[in-house]
Amino acid sequence: MSRPARLALLALLCAAAFLLSLGAGKVWVPAESWFTGDPRWAIIVQLRLPRAVLGLAVGAALGLSGAVLQGYLRNPLADPAVVGVSSSAAMGAVAAIIAGFSSVGAMIAAAMAGAALAMALLTLLLWRGGGTVAFVLAGTVLATLAGAATAFLISIAPNPYAVAEAIDWLMGALTDRGPDEVALGVPVMAAGAALLLATGPALDALTLGEAAARSLGVRLGRVQALVVLGTGLAVGASVAVTGVVGFVGLIVPHVLRPWFGARPAALLLPSALGGATLTLTADALVRLVPGPGEVRLGVAMALIGAPFFLWLLLGRRGAAWR
Repeated sequence: MSRPARLALLALLCAAAFLLSLGAGKVWVPAESWFTGDPRWAIIVQLRLPRAVLGLAVGAALGLSGAVLQGYLRNPLADPAVVGVSSSAAMGAVAAIIAGFSSVGAMIAAAMAGAALAMALLTLLLWRGGGTVAFVLAGTVLATLAGAATAFLISIAPNPYAVAEAIDWLMGALTDRGPDEVALGVPVMAAGAALLLATGPALDALTLGEAAARSLGVRLGRVQALVVLGTGLAVGASVAVTGVVGFVGLIVPHVLRPWFGARPAALLLPSALGGATLTLTADALVRLVPGPGEVRLGVAMALIGAPFFLWLLLGRRGAAWR
């Protein structure tokens, strides 16, 4: 199967996941009742359409960010959550909640600031020649510190309502998201995605090493700035509107690499489509869990992603032993 055919198939899967997200839930809305006088159509328009649009945007942003980070660091274990970007964005958003600025705009700004700070610190380490393994380890430390800072902020919250809001938000979900989140979050994620897509040719050159990339005319400082700013915008905005949804950027590039090849630029668009498909499908499935409530999307993705990450680590360790 050719690459265009595979991209078309992936786009069809993404479209099917989007339609599933519109119809699935505690109340199923079958396709034959859409665009009719059926009162259930209001559920789609008012509740599920904004949620599906956010799921599409968030999944695409996280999948694309993971593919770019893996290509930029030349490390298949890199991911916004693994290297601490998501945790730092969450820390910024929780700080906004605790301070009483829980509007969507304030949370997006705070989360983007936290994500950009994390990327800047990790980039500084890369400039000092720490190596990719040290980079991932430093990211893990950064994620731990951000998590500790988030817990500290929650512990000093002035009232229990702020604590409840922060904890509920940290679990990550698309529940009760509406047009305001779409209007403020999606354009920021789109801007970040555009910057990340622009890094494709440079990422291909970096597979030959930094010296070879420079000889090919790649301006490493510009690439670094695009990665930092693009990841900060895309991940910061996604965390601000949904909370922490981890492992999408780790899982999707690995699943798609056998289909689209290991060349970083060739993996960017498929990772965006794959991330959107995974997020939309997972969000539709968590609504179908029996009971009055639903499993949080961030919890479901952690249950999927943590074993996947462990499998990757064990596979790399086994390869090193052989």
